[in-house]
Amino acid sequence: MLTLAIQKKGRLHDNTLSLLKDCGIRLSNGGKEGLIADADNFPMRVLFLRDDDIPECINEGAADVGIVGENVILEKKKDLKIIKKLGFARCRLSIAVPKNMSIEKPADLQGLSIATSYPEILKTYLKKQNINASIYEISGSVEISPGIGLADAIFDIVSSGSTLLSNGLKEVITVMTSEAVLVGRDLPLEKQTLLDQFVFRIKAVREAERNKYILLNAPKEKLDKITKIIPGMKSPSIIPLAREGWYSIHSVISEDDFWENIEQLKIMGAEGILVIPIEKMVR
Repeated sequence: MLTLAIQKKGRLHDNTLSLLKDCGIRLSNGGKEGLIADADNFPMRVLFLRDDDIPECINEGAADVGIVGENVILEKKKDLKIIKKLGFARCRLSIAVPKNMSIEKPADLQGLSIATSYPEILKTYLKKQNINASIYEISGSVEISPGIGLADAIFDIVSSGSTLLSNGLKEVITVMTSEAVLVGRDLPLEKQTLLDQFVFRIKAVREAERNKYILLNAPKEKLDKITKIIPGMKSPSIIPLAREGWYSIHSVISEDDFWENIEQLKIMGAEGILVIPIEKMVR
């Protein structure tokens, strides 16, 4: 059995449960109750932990792998390997200051005091920038520190920036970006095989999210040009229609490319364009 540690609540928790569901892994309690859940249809046990505890849990062997923010792995400095970046729960770790403070470059931080829940990441950054600043470690509500006179600035996670604004702060320097990652340690062959199966499913789900199935009708004389725009995984499927001289083209297109290419397809004579979500995609 493969033991996976995930965050017990919050946005990362919800995104991870959605990923497991999309991977066809069904938890016995739906992941809604308790601290441990076994999968009904895959040899996996899921532990629900505080995100800060996940690296230690894996490092000590209580879990085989975990899904956690990349920033947590860097902060805890455990000897774990990032198996796969997952593309969700994206955020950035930035330095923010009161709106009336003028900070334009890293050197302007010299001599300031900075409050943070991520002292190791901040320490590494300041050292790299050759900046001498005081670091105050706070476990929560970092954003209130300048307002109560505890620190000149903060270093914290930023998503939308609304929390900073509501506390009279502005983001001035982005130190790093982060996203959810699957991390782990060296495993025996049996568990590694299960992990490989899990990663295979993740890749199929993530590929499907980035691509769409496209169907369109086009005249015969435009087929070559259109298939160059939507070449698909290998090549598109081309099916004759009842209407003479017309064909139905079925292909796969990156969602990022679709809006860029849609006008070209229409100019080339494409009609009846349909774009359909893909549930799983295996290359």
